[in-house]
Amino acid sequence: MPSSETNESLSQELELPLVEVESCLNLLGEALLRRDTQAIELHAASLHVALARAIERFSAAARAGNVPAGLRNRLVLAGGRVAAQRESLARATAALDRAIDVLMPAEATGVYSASGKAERKSLGGSIQA
Repeated sequence: MPSSETNESLSQELELPLVEVESCLNLLGEALLRRDTQAIELHAASLHVALARAIERFSAAARAGNVPAGLRNRLVLAGGRVAAQRESLARATAALDRAIDVLMPAEATGVYSASGKAERKSLGGSIQA
């Protein structure tokens, strides 16, 4: 049976990467609110690295059966926040795509293009008259 000193050491070992994940989530959330694309990219990359470290450490601890319930719950909450931010980004991206489609339709609405040539969809081969 592990000693309380071992449990304390393990808790500290798991706490550090979890705090890093939580910090990255907070920074990413703030960047999303500001719509700061550079900060979003920076914090998303940092979050990716922090999540990889945390999952590695938590997985090793779980294999040994030593993940404290409080830390496990915090990791689950962090995972929920990641999912919520991912969903928020997906919605924003879809809305942006729709706006771009309205402003710049994929297909020309007229018969002739700006160069005067008729625009036709490619049907998989060339047709010559």
